[in-house]
Amino acid sequence: MNRYILFLCFCCTILFTISCSDNVRFTISGHISNTEGQYIYLDKLNVSSVEKIDSIKLKEKGKFEFKGNVSYPTFFMLNLGDKNFITLLVDSSEHVEIYGDAVNFSQNYRLKGSNGSSQVQQLNIHLSKTKHMLDSLQSLGISFRSDVNYETKKKKWKDEYQKVKQSQIDYSSDFVKEHAFSMANVLALYQKFDDNTYVIQDLHSLKIAASALNSLYPKSEHVKALYANTVKLMEDQRREKLQKFIDENAQNSPEIVLPDPNGKEIALSSLRGKYVLVQFWAGADNDSRIMNPVLKELYKKYHLRGFEIYQVSADTNRYDWVDAIDKDHLNWINVGDMKGSRSAILTYNVQELPSNYFMDKEGNIIGKNLKGPDITEILENELSKRKLK
Repeated sequence: MNRYILFLCFCCTILFTISCSDNVRFTISGHISNTEGQYIYLDKLNVSSVEKIDSIKLKEKGKFEFKGNVSYPTFFMLNLGDKNFITLLVDSSEHVEIYGDAVNFSQNYRLKGSNGSSQVQQLNIHLSKTKHMLDSLQSLGISFRSDVNYETKKKKWKDEYQKVKQSQIDYSSDFVKEHAFSMANVLALYQKFDDNTYVIQDLHSLKIAASALNSLYPKSEHVKALYANTVKLMEDQRREKLQKFIDENAQNSPEIVLPDPNGKEIALSSLRGKYVLVQFWAGADNDSRIMNPVLKELYKKYHLRGFEIYQVSADTNRYDWVDAIDKDHLNWINVGDMKGSRSAILTYNVQELPSNYFMDKEGNIIGKNLKGPDITEILENELSKRKLK
């Protein structure tokens, strides 16, 4: 008897689970006139591909219905073919209704039951109107080239063109801020005026959307891609700022003070009056080790003529560092804190090992990431100019 009761409970649980699963299924249905005999396709829009989901052959009234399951708001394309499609953003339990005509389906359709899809429609309509206005202004510039007042009118059209663009930028940026937790922001952030120009280009808007969406939908492919792209742009911006700082302060290059293998701290600035190659490397890095014989030849040839090497280790293991110095017979200045020398590496915007900066006698950075022949050339030029012996 007990086993029978347990079996019934198990069956009820399964039925309840199935029932709940059916209840959270989304539906996309509607009517599209002038489509008798045509097929309508439902495709899922992935980050870098389009995935076929289902298709239906439409009858006289163009009635259709698709069903499916998603775990979070997902982009779909409802497609009649020949670029006649609309983009939808469907959540797990939404019942989306769509009405339109095959003749102008992509431009003029009605929908209800999906807030995300309505936002997508608004974004696309607004950008479409903006592009139409921009195209019209460009056409005026071409059509009236022979007009006696062309230059005056051209300036007016150019100003108007920029106002229209800025209006679209403001609209899209405001949309992102006002709908921070909507997946429609993914579309807003990737809309373009043309193949090469994104509507939204400010990093602040990207950060707002990426952070908000990642907190809600961390498993979404689109959110993962947006978040990764935002992180990369933030890193690029940081690198640009650091590089600008280095460029602007080359006369007094950023200081480095680190200990040598004996624990004695040596400052980069103490080498003023010499030509200095600041070399970032690691004893545990094969590419860095390969560069050492080249540096040895240069050091042997030019050291007595005012050339010094200040080698900064990115190692975190003292044995790797000291062993490499001994085995490679490096007799120039070597420093490192065995914590990766992160401060120096960040300050000098080091992206890979080995990397280097070449400084003249006053500490000006006059070369970056130079190879052996390049170092020889720059040394010969500098030494020749100053007539050093």
